[in-house]
Amino acid sequence: MESITVIGKFSILVAGLTMAIGSIGPAIGQGIALARALSAIAQQPDESNNITRTLFVGLAMVESTAIYCFVISIILIFANPFWKHVVQQAGG
Repeated sequence: MESITVIGKFSILVAGLTMAIGSIGPAIGQGIALARALSAIAQQPDESNNITRTLFVGLAMVESTAIYCFVISIILIFANPFWKHVVQQAGG
C-alpha cells in the first residue's frame, strides 16, 4: 500500500477518534455542571439569575475543549501537513 494511502486512511481514523474521545469529557462535564446548577437553583431560587449566568459562562468554557478537538479533526482531514510532505517527497 502506498504511503499516501496509509496517511489518508490514518488521518480520517484519527480525526474520527479525536472527535469521539474529545467529546466525551465535555459532555460529561456539561451534564455535571447542569445538574449542580439545577440543584443550586432549587436550594436558592432567588439567586437563579446569577447561577444561570455563571452556568452559561462555565458551559462555554467546557465546550471550548470539544471545539478544539473539532479544529484538530478539520486540520487532519483538510490541511494535513504529513500529506503535503509525502506528496513533495513523491515529486508531486
